[in-house]
Amino acid sequence: MFKPFLHIQDLNLSYHNKAVLKDLYWEMNIGESYVIGGQSGTGKTSLAKAIAGLIPYQGSIEIDFDQLSKLPKEVLYVESWYQFKNLEGVANFYYQQRYTSQQAKETLTVHAELVGYGKEKGLHFDQVEPILEALGFATFASSQLIELSSGEHKKLQLVKALWLKPQLLIIDQPYTGLDAASRKNLNILLDQIAEEGVQLLLICNDTELPTCIGSFAEIRNGQLVKVGALESSASNETHLREIPDFLKEPPVYSSQNIVKMVNVNINYGKKQVLKNINWEVKAGEKWLLQGPNGSGKSTLLSLVNGDHPQSYANELYLFGNRRGSGESIWDIKQHIGLISPEFHWYFDPTATVWQSIASGFYDTVGLFRQLPYTKSTQVDELVEYFGLTENKNELLTALPLGKQRLVLLARTIIKNPELLILDEPCQGLDQQQTKHFNQLVDELCSNGMTLIYVGHFESQLPTCIEKRILLEKGEVKVVETILENV
Repeated sequence: MFKPFLHIQDLNLSYHNKAVLKDLYWEMNIGESYVIGGQSGTGKTSLAKAIAGLIPYQGSIEIDFDQLSKLPKEVLYVESWYQFKNLEGVANFYYQQRYTSQQAKETLTVHAELVGYGKEKGLHFDQVEPILEALGFATFASSQLIELSSGEHKKLQLVKALWLKPQLLIIDQPYTGLDAASRKNLNILLDQIAEEGVQLLLICNDTELPTCIGSFAEIRNGQLVKVGALESSASNETHLREIPDFLKEPPVYSSQNIVKMVNVNINYGKKQVLKNINWEVKAGEKWLLQGPNGSGKSTLLSLVNGDHPQSYANELYLFGNRRGSGESIWDIKQHIGLISPEFHWYFDPTATVWQSIASGFYDTVGLFRQLPYTKSTQVDELVEYFGLTENKNELLTALPLGKQRLVLLARTIIKNPELLILDEPCQGLDQQQTKHFNQLVDELCSNGMTLIYVGHFESQLPTCIEKRILLEKGEVKVVETILENV
């Protein structure tokens, strides 16, 4: 009798005491490769982790590995975000630690991480080198894990997975943080390992997929439903509530010069990350910052945020003041609202939705003081505006990713900042959530707020963006106006 490769029967699973999978039944046949898409919060990641044996569940999951195959008889799950550890096995880093010099020997290098993984899995190192080249990751061999951006961490996990070639490879949000060239090359590599017998299960809503993907499904009401293709919901109209009155007022600008960099250079030893950067951002401008992985975008933003210690050694002006003229990092952060994948990593996991939003007043990663009445009222107004009333007392980490990003956006704009920095804010969101998020950005920035937005996907950007700066290998390649003010 024909036996499927993967057989799931009566699967029940809860996430933070909420049932997400209910008596789920699914069979994946030998040779099939799947994409599971659909709305954030429906249970896609929970299903993937259950199949990989990473979380408890009720029901039956059976995998019939090919005993004659040379491929490892295992399931490998590549998570959407990867939490690395230092040499002592600790993962509780703080956000600015990535840019300080004291941590130089606290984490492994990329090369050491791969050498250790190869020894653990019995792999030949010469087989990983073509993968590193294809994903543009060969130059990161000497980089510390803590120095990597979210996109670079994603690449490292993909390199390991493609090198191992398990019989079942599950990748959650495979294209998160990857530039266009890396996405294209990843699909080629996935097709190659599929030809060798690897079965793929991708958790995503992307449309540019490997050609080996032949089956599609979504989770609806706790059940897995096969579909002909991933259905786009981005055309649906999204209702926006009226913006709170305190955010209709323009920001109070301390200077018309928000950012000015003059021949800025950043070096890590012999490695030059930024080379002779000249860039000006004026009050009210809306900028798109782009560039391939490793081009220096995160380092550039760390200078603007005040997080990078080498800012003092450069001619850098923030909000009209030269960096190093007496202002503290907290003086700078009072002017800025920030979302980034890395910041999301390090956010306080014990904070509720209400506390997370309120912490934006004080630029902390949790709320550690009592709010005065006026500020509490503003938090309540934002909770209502973002449709989070029923969630306000829940832990931020208990929410689906899409709602977590809305909470962080609310936190980011609570003080009506002069500068809003959104570093790939829509990573992992479905098409409808991305559209809704960018509509909110357009409306929130209509009061004259300055914006720096980082995004790899041209089709997933706010419409208010006026100017674009492109980095390549640490250098400015393009500065252009893409939308004239009217």
